[in-house]
Amino acid sequence: MSSEGAGAEAWTQRIFGGFRKTSERLSENLAGIVTKARLDEAQLDDIEDALILSDLGPRAAARIRERLAGERFDRGLDEGAIKQAVAEEIAAILRPVAKPLEIVAFPRPQVILVIGVNGSGKTTTIAKLAHLFQEQDYGVMLAAGDTFRAAAIGQLAVWADRLGVPIVRGPEGGDPASIVFDAVKAATDQGIDALIVDTAGRLQNKRELMDELAKIRRVLGRLNPEAPHDVVLVLDATNGQNALQQIEIFKEVAGVTGLIMTKLDGTARGGVLVAAAEQYGLPIHAIGVGEKIDDLRPFDPDLVARVIAGVA
Repeated sequence: MSSEGAGAEAWTQRIFGGFRKTSERLSENLAGIVTKARLDEAQLDDIEDALILSDLGPRAAARIRERLAGERFDRGLDEGAIKQAVAEEIAAILRPVAKPLEIVAFPRPQVILVIGVNGSGKTTTIAKLAHLFQEQDYGVMLAAGDTFRAAAIGQLAVWADRLGVPIVRGPEGGDPASIVFDAVKAATDQGIDALIVDTAGRLQNKRELMDELAKIRRVLGRLNPEAPHDVVLVLDATNGQNALQQIEIFKEVAGVTGLIMTKLDGTARGGVLVAAAEQYGLPIHAIGVGEKIDDLRPFDPDLVARVIAGVA
């Protein structure tokens, strides 16, 4: 097997591991729902509850219930047939949002603001995203715009060093907008393709964060009216339904254009990926299923749907 084929197989295995908890929970909740050629209301209620308990969210659960209610199980009703129908509907929810982050800006650089609450894995995700772009032969630069925490600046600098990419940074407590300004100028001068900007993750004071991001946008707009090209929200899948609340808040505060879901590592509540897709319809650029540098990838919606439903 080629190293590329082996890598694809390893990634598929990580997808299985990442959604294992959700798949097991769903299977447990669907066990024993069999009998007639059509599902009755009580069974549909049970399945809908099972989907909600598996973190797929009420909207996706209602949509899947509707699909099952109209389904004729001509070969007899069994768990496998239900799971297959569930997988098909989950895939239909995920396909429209499975959109890799493409570097298409002209002139370069493409400016990607990365936002997310502290602890969501934001800084590590930036490094993984940079690595993903490097694999596609793009020149990458990082900007340490989260000046609120010295640890964030230091952590990003360590990653920049490991990846061999330039970083623009300033002092703790410095002005993030001026760092972003310097970074865009440097990236333009150096012919960089993608500039990935870390931003503050505190949500305790929404107004402060909103003002800070608005200032960054104004500064970017003076250099390139198209920038930022992307505002990517990093979500920790282990937060379950709290992740959805974060989308709501950050959409309002930061004008989110896409999502990255991290920590789908087997302990996670992976069903929230489906809930986010159904409720918000924002592009989900990539998912993270581990700690390694190459554990962030665009996802195959059909594979993820089959794994969650337990038919893969």
